[in-house]
Amino acid sequence: MRRKIPGTSMLEAFESAARHLSFTRAAEELSYTEGAISRKIAMLEDYLGVKLFSRVKKRLLLTEAGSNYSLTVRATLDRLEIETTLAMAHDDGRVALELAVLPTFGLKWLMPRLEQFRLQHPLITLNVTAREDPFLFSEESFDAAIHFDHPVWTNAISTYLFTEELVPVCSPALIGALQCARPMDLLSHVLLHKSGRPEAWSRWFELAGVADVRTLKGPRYNMHAMLIEAARAGAGIALVPRTYVADEIAGGQLTIPWEMRVPGAKDYYFIAPENKHGNPGVQALRDWLRAVSEQYRKEHDGS
Repeated sequence: MRRKIPGTSMLEAFESAARHLSFTRAAEELSYTEGAISRKIAMLEDYLGVKLFSRVKKRLLLTEAGSNYSLTVRATLDRLEIETTLAMAHDDGRVALELAVLPTFGLKWLMPRLEQFRLQHPLITLNVTAREDPFLFSEESFDAAIHFDHPVWTNAISTYLFTEELVPVCSPALIGALQCARPMDLLSHVLLHKSGRPEAWSRWFELAGVADVRTLKGPRYNMHAMLIEAARAGAGIALVPRTYVADEIAGGQLTIPWEMRVPGAKDYYFIAPENKHGNPGVQALRDWLRAVSEQYRKEHDGS
């Protein structure tokens, strides 16, 4: 049965005109005449049986149906363009995997290790996308994810990698030494918080034997990468996963003002949907991540 889908040239003309609210600008963008754009949109309206645009005092406006349809068309064309590019880039004999990762984890932990994976698996191309929030695999094109455990990962198999360890870090210049004399001395400085973890500092100070309402005060940032940069700049003391700041600590850009081993509230997992778990490329990536995570845990436990 033939699908009820209008031609892509009509959809492209509509999407461009809807985005610019101008037939003239759509014509310039797509290298058509304004008359051609007008005819393509008229053909699309005839095909759909609804009006997509209206004019009010010579201004071009989307109708309610046009506004709703434009969002769908734009998302569909964007997705089709991406998939077309991936198809054009396909190389027989190679496997391409789409991996979603937590942004700072990907930047600070995964990226420095990916060359190892490439050398061990030269026929696997790994495309990495940063994703802060959990998602449904059924609504995305990802083959796997590295993320925290979450109820959204239905119909997926999770493989434990390691548990984060939170450490306070700051610029050595901020405290005038490599360490503070006692944990409560940290409260004389600005505490930098991660937006999604408002209780992290309170828990850290509790374990250090300090109870103080000031542990809740301070600016909030929605990504660990922002916290790290703010701490490097001397804006305050940040509480972040140790693995994210290993290089900065080793290089002397950051210091730990009070050393105390505090497990974080989060565990990192490799997650793959059930229908992809048997994929040889996914299996290779899972096994490699499990091996390097085990090595990391051994090094970490011995530190």
